[in-house]
Amino acid sequence: MLKLTILCENSVIPSPDLLGEHGFSVLIEKGDKTFLFDTGQGHTIVQNANVLQKDLRKISKIFLSHGHFDHTGGLKAVVKECGTMKVYSHPDIFNERFAVTNEKGMDRIRSVGIPEEKDVFLKLGTVYHFNTSFSEVDEDMFLTGEVLRGTSFEQGDKRLVVIKNDEMVQDPFRDDQSLVIKTEKGLVVVLGCAHSGMINTLNHIKGYFPDEKFHMVIGGTHMSFLEDLQIEKTIESLKVFNIDKIAVSHCTGLNATVSLKQALGKKFFFAQTGTVIKVN
Repeated sequence: MLKLTILCENSVIPSPDLLGEHGFSVLIEKGDKTFLFDTGQGHTIVQNANVLQKDLRKISKIFLSHGHFDHTGGLKAVVKECGTMKVYSHPDIFNERFAVTNEKGMDRIRSVGIPEEKDVFLKLGTVYHFNTSFSEVDEDMFLTGEVLRGTSFEQGDKRLVVIKNDEMVQDPFRDDQSLVIKTEKGLVVVLGCAHSGMINTLNHIKGYFPDEKFHMVIGGTHMSFLEDLQIEKTIESLKVFNIDKIAVSHCTGLNATVSLKQALGKKFFFAQTGTVIKVN
């Protein structure tokens, strides 16, 4: 049995005690093992885990999709709960990164990277396992490593930048990676934000598992900033994979969510805080 519970997401299922935040985190229970994929901002993960009766101290490994605050901000709270913890990620997660938005005709620059220094987590007992290529991180569980960019329409979000040679340039998101879980029903893919592009990510995974079908794709797709034409091209490409279930979250955006629902029908659902997904 594979069970995935959404601990952090922008919205929540009807509940008097669960809290929402701009962020994403999924608790993964596979057999007798418990894992965590991303940690949200840190405002809600401990509260929501308690409400959902999930013991964070059972987590054996944490996987981080990329170094943004809304996916890594809860790491400190989780490590404090758990003690010594293995954390798997790309080495670039600690890079400085920024978002540039235009407000009242002026550019506003704000930091959106991981909110703590690497040494803070080392002192709390974190043991880092860095990867840049496709890697098995537990039995039948894999991190994609750096995702190959092949589509013509997935160009990334120009608002998200890093500083290179004293200039702001678009963040290449080398650290963007997703989790792949092999099951009897097919591959289950957990996305953080899919900054590499959801279709690029699925193509990348297919290259490693050419004979496996995709059973389910879960998580953020960073489609909130897309124009209608790019959403259409993404959906056209998505249909080719013939995925059984698609459960988006977090950074997908209202327009893309509505378009996905209309195009995919019963294959589609939204994964909010408190959503439990079982794969038998």
